[in-house]
Amino acid sequence: MGGIKDRVAVVGMGCTKFGELWDKSPDDLAVDACYEAFEDSGIGPKDIQAAWYGSVYSGGSGTALARPLKLENIPITRVENICCTGTEALRNAAYSVAAGIHDIVLACGVEKLKDHYGGFSSLHNPQDWSRVDPFLPPVNFFAKIALRYFYRYGMTVEEGKRVLAKIAVKNHQNGAKNPKAHLRKVITEEQVIKSPTISYPLGLFDSCGLSDGGAAAILTTPEIAREMTSDYILIKGIGLCCSPEQTVLGTEFDYTHLDENVNSARMAYKEAEITDPRNEVDLAEVHDCFTSHELILYEDLGFSPRGRAREDVEAGTFTLKGELPVNSDGGLKCFGHPLGASGLRMGYEIYNQLLERAGERQISNARIGLTHNLGGVPGPNCAVVIYGRHD
Repeated sequence: MGGIKDRVAVVGMGCTKFGELWDKSPDDLAVDACYEAFEDSGIGPKDIQAAWYGSVYSGGSGTALARPLKLENIPITRVENICCTGTEALRNAAYSVAAGIHDIVLACGVEKLKDHYGGFSSLHNPQDWSRVDPFLPPVNFFAKIALRYFYRYGMTVEEGKRVLAKIAVKNHQNGAKNPKAHLRKVITEEQVIKSPTISYPLGLFDSCGLSDGGAAAILTTPEIAREMTSDYILIKGIGLCCSPEQTVLGTEFDYTHLDENVNSARMAYKEAEITDPRNEVDLAEVHDCFTSHELILYEDLGFSPRGRAREDVEAGTFTLKGELPVNSDGGLKCFGHPLGASGLRMGYEIYNQLLERAGERQISNARIGLTHNLGGVPGPNCAVVIYGRHD
């Protein structure tokens, strides 16, 4: 089976500021993100041969992208895969290029969550009355992960909360350096630990918020990319896994790892020919919906040995100046989390880091970057993408 390694190039990317953007509609967000990508790549809407629009709540079909960009008579598909939606748009666009179906395509993710008091849109999926779905709010699920991880690896709750606080502090420090981030405030470990409890032991600063935002990528073949620009990166590998709820609600689930994280990463690493992620990946953008998830992700993605992530957190391994920076743009915690845009936002940071455009957040000699999304708990789906420099 052939892989996607080095068969697709990213020649332009764009991303809006994330936040409570009361003056921006979904159309505005799509235009802002896509036109930054157009300007970056040196092409325009008329050069796009096909497009994929990712959104969980903002727009019911490809028309939601055709309308603001005035795209006519090309295939446009709306995709949705919970928090993996932005990466899903990218994945579909990339496969069309790799398959030789299209030469230049667009992936765009948009979410408008602050459209009325309460956050989420009023659009909901219809209830399937043929079965009873388990309901476990994400914060409760990841609180269970925190407690079980502490217990399994010999930490008191107080010690564990201190480790999680270091993760939150790191992401806030990075987000404060990012002009497009939703939350740009440096915090202390004590503020994290003393923040209001959301689901014990997780507090307010252990949890990401919801945002409005959009992000976009323009993809083409490496051959065409070389004719367009010297500033492009390559997709090295993509992995995606989905599982039923029974996977994490069964009696054998240990609450210290997620198979979907492990297996999606394994797929992407195989395509990218990465055998030692700790030393071969230079930076990563991961789905830090809660600090406890980022903690186990260090192990699920192969950055830390099982049970040893605490040591790396305390050593500063994943800080901006550390051995393997994680969430250099602030992550979901500080950049924000508009569901349909987050995966492409992560790619935007990797793109700028690999092209040495990240300003004061720039990581030295970055050549390989990883993005990771997880959504749909307790029936999780997970997506991992590996990007690399072309030279």
